[in-house]
Amino acid sequence: MKKSNVITAFGLALTLALPLGAARAETWNVGMSGGYFPFTFVRLDELQGFEVDFINALAAETGNDVNFVTMSFSGLIGALESGRIDTVANQITITPEREAKFAFSQPYVLDGAQVVVKAGNEDTIQDTADLSGKTVAVNLGSNYEELLNDLPNAADIDIKTYESNIAQDTALGRVDAFVMDRVSSAQLIQESPLPLALAGKPFSEIRNALPFRDDDDGRALRDEIDTAITTLKEKGTLTEISQKWFDTDITKAN
Repeated sequence: MKKSNVITAFGLALTLALPLGAARAETWNVGMSGGYFPFTFVRLDELQGFEVDFINALAAETGNDVNFVTMSFSGLIGALESGRIDTVANQITITPEREAKFAFSQPYVLDGAQVVVKAGNEDTIQDTADLSGKTVAVNLGSNYEELLNDLPNAADIDIKTYESNIAQDTALGRVDAFVMDRVSSAQLIQESPLPLALAGKPFSEIRNALPFRDDDDGRALRDEIDTAITTLKEKGTLTEISQKWFDTDITKAN
């Protein structure tokens, strides 16, 4: 009994010693592919990128910890639904279908869908009408297949879904083009030795945000992180992270 009393008193002393309003740090399980340069990628065995810095900044702002969980992009949404992870930080675009299933944070990246072709073929695709009769690759599980299917000439586009290597297959001529976000496309072309080029202008506005399960716990975590996103924007931290990776601010509308 005495031992129990000592432990209780010690625990009480620790509680009283904490600053008013302090709480134990929680650990967020954040899913990402680790294969979407420059947002999330592995270099020298280190997970890094815009999304990694962004999540770490949110955790620092809220006083919580982060456990990054990497897996194939196509498995991320399922992992969120099953509770294996708490959110996904991998350029997840807000769509009506996703909004019906998940609670989203405010957007933190504003972008557009971009067509990329083998260098030298830029003139063959000036706008989405020129995709008719073409084979176009998209990442499996991304929203770009949906964007292409919403085009008036969707029935005339041969859409191929890939887990990876869409850039390589485009450069080798195995497909006519691929579609991803404008910012990543430009960075990929800059960093990659593959002969690739942008074709035309972005054809759709993309708002990227963090999805959470649409239940009490998920919405509570969303609200906490949403408040932190606002704070990072006000402090200029989000702009600094964007400038670090892109030399421009992708967190604001152009």
